[in-house]
Order: sequence, then C-alpha cells, then structure tokens
Amino acid sequence: MARPRPCPDRCTVLLLGGGGREHALAWKLVQSPRLERLWLTNPQNAGLSALGEPCPPEILTRGSFHFDRWCDQVGIDLVIVGPEGPLADGIADQLATDRRLVFGPSANAAQLEADKAFAKEVMRQAAVPTAEARVFERVEAAREYLEAHDEPCVIKASGLCAGKGVYVCETPAEAQEAIDQLMITRVFGDAGGRVIIEEKLIGQELSVLALVDGRTIWLLDPAQDHKQVHEGDRGPNTGGMGAYCPTPLVDHATLKVIESEIFVPIVDALRRDGIEYRGVLYAGLMLTAGGPKVLEFNCRFGDPECQPLMTRLQGDLVEIAWATAAGNLDAQTIDFDPRVSCCVVMCSEGYPGPYEKGKVITGIEAAEALGGPDESVKVFHAGTTRTSDGDLVTSGGRVLGVTALAATLAAARDLANAACAEIHFEGSFHRHDIGDRVLAATETPTNH
Repeated sequence: MARPRPCPDRCTVLLLGGGGREHALAWKLVQSPRLERLWLTNPQNAGLSALGEPCPPEILTRGSFHFDRWCDQVGIDLVIVGPEGPLADGIADQLATDRRLVFGPSANAAQLEADKAFAKEVMRQAAVPTAEARVFERVEAAREYLEAHDEPCVIKASGLCAGKGVYVCETPAEAQEAIDQLMITRVFGDAGGRVIIEEKLIGQELSVLALVDGRTIWLLDPAQDHKQVHEGDRGPNTGGMGAYCPTPLVDHATLKVIESEIFVPIVDALRRDGIEYRGVLYAGLMLTAGGPKVLEFNCRFGDPECQPLMTRLQGDLVEIAWATAAGNLDAQTIDFDPRVSCCVVMCSEGYPGPYEKGKVITGIEAAEALGGPDESVKVFHAGTTRTSDGDLVTSGGRVLGVTALAATLAAARDLANAACAEIHFEGSFHRHDIGDRVLAATETPTNH
C-alpha cells in the first residue's frame, strides 16, 4: 500500500460552494499557517469574498476539461467541496489526480444522500437501524399503500432537495397531499419522481457528523439542528433555522453505539460494493425508545451544523481535510473548544417560500462586538452579496448564520439572539428558541 502523502507546507485550496457552510469553512481555512492561496467558486457571497480569490467565471461554465486544466495551471493541491450537488454530479471523481486531493466522496458514495432509496437499501443490507420504509415510483401505487395504512408517516423525495422535500404527515389527507406535491406537481422537480414512505419515528433529533478517510472514522461532536421554520418546531421544513453543538442528548457510551451500529456498518457495506468513502459523512438520527435510528445520510457538512462545529474546532482545517482525503486520518488528533456554540439563522421574509432579494443589511459589526471575555460572536454569510455601490444586501432565503460561543447552551443562545437584535434588514425573521428542546424545564420529545 502506498504511503499517504503528507500535507504540503504551503497548500493551495479550491473551495466549492457559496453558502453559510462555505463561509464557515473558509473562515477556518484562512487560520491555517499551511494555506498558500484560497480560490473560491462563489465569491458573490459577501463573507467569502473577503477571504479568497475568485475563480475566473468562464472556467466554471466551459466544462470539466477546462476546469481541470485551470486547476493544474494555478497549482490547486486540495479541493474542498461544500454542497451536495457537485458531489452527486461526480466533481470528486473529475478533479482528483495523483497530486491533487479532493475532500468529498465520489459520485457513487454520494448516492447515500442523492438517492434516499439507494441509502435505504444499503442500510437494509448492513443492518443499520432505520425507519421501516417502502419506495414508490408510481403515483397510483403510493396512493393505494396510503389508503391501506392510515397511521402517521413521513414521505420523502428520493432525490436531492437542498435539505427540504420531507413531509411529516399526521393524517391520510396530509399524506395524499404530500404525494400530490412531490409526484404530480413536482415542487422539487425530478427529485420527487420516486418517493419513500416510512414510519414516523418519535424522539429527539440529533446530527452526528464523522470524517471518513476510507477506513478510519472520526466522530465529531454531536449537534442538534432545527428544521421547522417557526418557533416550537412548527411549520414546514427548511434548510435549517439554527443548530448548536455539542448537545447533551447523548453521552460517550451512546456515541460508541452510534459509531459501531451505524457508521462502521455503512462504511463497510460501501467498501464491499467497491465504494471507498472519503469526506464528511453526516447521519441525521432519531433517538427513539429503541435506540438511535437513521433518518437520513448526507455526504457533506450540514448547514447550519458546520458553523458551530467550525467555531469550536481546534486545529488546522487544511491538515485535517488533507489527511481525510489522503487516507491518513488515523495520524490526526481532532479536538474541540469545551464551550458551546449556537447558530441562529436570520431569514428573508417569506422563506422557505418565495422571498424578495436586495434588502440592505446593517448591524453586523455591532453584533460581532457583543460578548464577554470568554464569549464571542461570528456572523457567517449565507445569502448575501454587495451592490455596485458597496451596500451589503440579501440574496437568499437564509441570509446570515449568527453564531455565538459561550460557556453554556443557554448563554450561547441568549448571546446569539442578542446579536440578531443588532442586525437589521427589511422583513428579517429568526427563531429565538434554538436549543429549547433540551433547555425546557419539561422536555417533550419531538416527532419526525
């Protein structure tokens, strides 16, 4: 077996993606003494634009050959892929060479996220605990199944839906409407051509992310995301309204169970099929009365889980990403700040439905000035850009990830909310209750 290559002393990195997750990754990358240059595919993001150099726009549209040749010309050593779309399309297969590494799984491995039916089959073969499910490609068959099963269920589009495409249905009428939306109206396009109908699990949701280098699996500190748009976990699912890390929902013993019963079997099952997984493997879990069960797998950092993780990560992200891509993760030590980080997402009015862009944003400097001697605030840009006049304006539904670091979850959440109050743009809104599932005096399990 070839000896894994060491990380270059001066490493030129290409970062793909332009959201809050990528701003958090770039913010951590530029802290590395090994970073030579950082190239960006999406410099329109006003937070990213200050941290790296933009790729020539024409390179991104002229096809894979020209993109690969440009990477050679500027000496890209390491490609870090943020979003799931390029991974599902095979960007890791396209750009990886003998001298250039890619942090992110191959297209075959990325099917764990890009094709939920594929993921269910792999989990079945590997005996990974998950919800009982059926896959349907015909509307009539899905309707007949629902007519014969009137219990609450969860209906999912099998393809990529940017963190959406999941309907939690309490009644038969809601389930039939979900089928209409996904398979007839096609609100998520071809992603809804095949749907999964699965049992509704009850418990607390949990996000556990791991770095995987093909064989070595390194679990990161667990986080908890909040998908529903409204306070109290109400309303439609979004890409994520906030997250905190670490969560007290699991102890070390439970994490070992998650590693041995979920991560190890799924990575081994892929390897038996000739698929070597390298990159981030994200498991969305439900902590049920019968133990942790998988809701979904993602093939990249979660957004907004990435923001609290990066603010707490201690160490060199360039080295960590290189070791993961090189198959040398067992030589790394990954530590986290003992404090708690809480990210609150500020959104455009109307999100997750239609929204207007171009709203002027103010107050970020005041927000980042908050905090005591052992506290801090960092505002990550998700959907922002600058006008020709230099004004910072909104350009997406999720606009900012206001992320606070403090000694406790309550203190971090309060600081993040206080920072949000300093930031203003027309129609902005955010949830104030991130972390309430564990902070509430009387816990009530959430449903999925």
